[in-house]
Amino acid sequence: MKNLLVPYYEHPAVRPAEWDAVVAAAPRLYGVILNPASGPGDRLDPAFADLAARLRAADVRVLGYTDTGYGRRPAADVLRDLTRHRDWYGTDGAFFDQVATDREEFAYYQRLAVAAWGLGSATLVLNHGTPPHPSYGRIADVLVTFEGTWSTYRELPPRQESYGAGVRVCHLLYGVPAGVDAERPARARGATVHCAVPGVGDHPWGTLPHALEPAR
Repeated sequence: MKNLLVPYYEHPAVRPAEWDAVVAAAPRLYGVILNPASGPGDRLDPAFADLAARLRAADVRVLGYTDTGYGRRPAADVLRDLTRHRDWYGTDGAFFDQVATDREEFAYYQRLAVAAWGLGSATLVLNHGTPPHPSYGRIADVLVTFEGTWSTYRELPPRQESYGAGVRVCHLLYGVPAGVDAERPARARGATVHCAVPGVGDHPWGTLPHALEPAR
């Protein structure tokens, strides 16, 4: 089942074995978030272009990382990032990070979604990190309704979240010990897409899920 959304924020030239392991896991991947420089950066990076081509050839969704600043970032800057992701890396979707949760900001994200669709984004993932207003389900394919530590997550009670037909819920977990299978608790909390990595601190997404780590 394609239920893993992988945000692995490391350069392919620095972590080639890890990226090889991600590509090899293609049958399990809902998608991979491409993030060359907290976005597409200012110029094409050939290593990321080659990686994106490998992922697409393996039938993996490639989602371009774009920060939205909780609705405060100028829409023109977001759309520039989306265009660069498409033109340089052939992304077929977008991962909007730092997404607001309130109804008041929904119009901003609705405009971004319409523009993203016009640029060819077939998949939109919105990372709220906490449950948003239900209106966001009108524009998203996936809503990230939890991002945080395993210690916090395991204390959450089972719950079911519904944002409309066809909208999937995702939980992103870090600080997850080896040997923990996060899929079952994620499903119990309403998520059909997830990622659980061991990393902690300021850069947990520089680590892979234990099951995807390359053999040493």
